[in-house]
Amino acid sequence: MGNFKFGVSLRRIGSRDEWIAKCRRAEELGYDVITIPDHLGTGSPAPFPALAMAAAVTERPRLGTLVSNVPFYNLSLFAREASSTAALLDGRLDLGLGAGHMKSEFDAAGLPWQNAAGRIGYLEESLGHLRKHFEDEGVDQPRLLIAGNSDGVLGLAAEHADVVGFGGLRQQPGRPPGTFKLDNAEAVDERVAYFRARAGARDVEYNMLVQHVEITDDRRRAAEAWHELTERSAVPDARELLDAPQLLLGTVEEIAGQLEERRTRYGFTYITVFEPMLETFAPVLKEFSRRQ
Repeated sequence: MGNFKFGVSLRRIGSRDEWIAKCRRAEELGYDVITIPDHLGTGSPAPFPALAMAAAVTERPRLGTLVSNVPFYNLSLFAREASSTAALLDGRLDLGLGAGHMKSEFDAAGLPWQNAAGRIGYLEESLGHLRKHFEDEGVDQPRLLIAGNSDGVLGLAAEHADVVGFGGLRQQPGRPPGTFKLDNAEAVDERVAYFRARAGARDVEYNMLVQHVEITDDRRRAAEAWHELTERSAVPDARELLDAPQLLLGTVEEIAGQLEERRTRYGFTYITVFEPMLETFAPVLKEFSRRQ
């Protein structure tokens, strides 16, 4: 098993100075990757210009989308944006791709909403567009991260991705698109096994997008509190959350141990936390810096 790599998903720019300070703080704390999601709504940044600024004010971290919502875009224009950003980042770009899941965002943008099969087909089509555009421009194609939970997206990742992204979330039956429930540990086992069977001998890095981090001496209480916060929609029993790889609950040493156990069980070596956990997770980074 390889060493860990840690990333943070930054969701808001704020002012120019705030964005610069945030990116530099992530680098100072020891994060290996700074990523930006691709959503619509007040305060949600356009990923590629934000990444270009992040590259200008940092030196070490890799930078990427986690993930680009490919069905938002005309594929030729998306390929142009990606290749220009890759050239400016000079080898530091990790291009994350996904099939989209929030119908409300498509509605707000006046874009057609396709079923899952249609969106996954469009994601697959984008891979050829990207490959040809990078070749035509003479720009090295960046590392590709493909993230999702469905058979279709994981199948594409198994064939094409350098990094596969797991969120451990799935659509709740009968609820509006984008209403998720958390997979328990056994369900994540099944998804990872599905991917491995299709990836075969390909050397692919495994990413887990962590939903919540809490440094605490009482893991059980933290799990119960999160269970209540999510209106018990995550799993039937809060005790299941103690083993869920999408949550990191415990002391710094306990969380480090959880990550090592989950690396062995699932292969997760690239861990991403959300922006609100930027400082919370920092002691775990320090612990692994000491261990590795």
